[in-house]
Amino acid sequence: MNPARRCSALLGQVCATSLAAPRRAAGARSCHSVVGGDGAGSQPMNGPAGSGSATALSLMGGSGSSRLFGTLAQSLPQPEPYLEENQDLDLDPDQLRKECEEVLQHRPARPHRDLVRSTCMAPCSHKYNPPIRIMQWNILAQALGEGKDGFVRCPLDALNWNERKYLILEEILTHRPDVLCLQEVDHYYDTFQPILARLGYQGSFLPKPWSPCLDVERNNGPDGCALFYRRSRFTPKATAHLRLSAMMLPTNQVAIVQTLCCRVTGRRLCVAVTHLKARSGWERLRSAQGADLLQSLCSITSRGSNRAPSSTTPLIVCGDFNAEPSEDVYKRFSCSPLGLTSAYTLLSSDGHTEPPYTTWKIRPSGESRSTLDYIWYTPAALSVESLLDIPSEEQIGPDRLPSYHYPSDHLSLMCDLSFREEPHRLL
Repeated sequence: MNPARRCSALLGQVCATSLAAPRRAAGARSCHSVVGGDGAGSQPMNGPAGSGSATALSLMGGSGSSRLFGTLAQSLPQPEPYLEENQDLDLDPDQLRKECEEVLQHRPARPHRDLVRSTCMAPCSHKYNPPIRIMQWNILAQALGEGKDGFVRCPLDALNWNERKYLILEEILTHRPDVLCLQEVDHYYDTFQPILARLGYQGSFLPKPWSPCLDVERNNGPDGCALFYRRSRFTPKATAHLRLSAMMLPTNQVAIVQTLCCRVTGRRLCVAVTHLKARSGWERLRSAQGADLLQSLCSITSRGSNRAPSSTTPLIVCGDFNAEPSEDVYKRFSCSPLGLTSAYTLLSSDGHTEPPYTTWKIRPSGESRSTLDYIWYTPAALSVESLLDIPSEEQIGPDRLPSYHYPSDHLSLMCDLSFREEPHRLL
């Protein structure tokens, strides 16, 4: 059997053993009938989908009758969580990665990226406190890549989902994060949830209420944020699904907040993933969304505790903020009472400057090189040991991203963090 057929058969086997999905509403195409979901204990989004005035619709970007599916989808029955007893069906990640490489053998190799350790990234020497690998990535929604984003230098063939999904999986399998935070996911139920579940991950997905994917003909449903964690490393404690607000009105942007307990250290960790409003001219809205998310995170990390903020649950916030470091929302996070620091500033010589870009694309309006993606963390409780470096302009290539050798217009970010020793543990 040739590699493509063998890999397709493997994915078909994964899908066949997953749980059946409720039927999708008319207007959204589904290539498969496979679903999965996050575990019990999820909190509902703030505010009902589709609520609010015409102003709220403007904030959400609502227009067109096809967007009604976004509202209808929120009321559909939620899929059952992936069953723990299916763990005995786990896939071999090395074999799956080899199969991805064989399917992609006619494409150029992805840019080589090194794990970088700087002088201020002191490794943890405690053998009972191994690092936690975090990956942040806007993977580019398939419907947007093919139907709306207009990457004028990227051939449509390079965006073909039948191959692009293997490039995405290959990147994940190469680094094997303990926690995976994704944005623009529109193939959660038919691809990422069933495959990653078989690789030992538990996932949670939250679609945008008014996803722009639904305006694209033959779409695969709404895009949204997804958060996966390795079941062998963490036990779940709580999950919050948030619909971000601005000026007390619900917007189209969401966040997932997952509280986990590390099986090795016994310590808690709170991880959040979000995707803020895109495009120039929406800076105030992004700032308001960031303020709303920070307020929720303050409440979640201190819940059930009367301790000072510095003693609350350590926090990691991953996301495509659609904001350069000069924007107000960035300043809100860097100056928040949660005491957060952006991990990728540690790659700079001064320890305070972000990378020159995390996304680089060419659209009809011109070439855009921006720093929009971040991994925020609590430095008082967590220490960064290493970071995945940023590819050079030569590695990215003259046609920029996405391309035959990279599946998204955004670069994946990744860091290894470890818990700092608590003062009482040093006595």
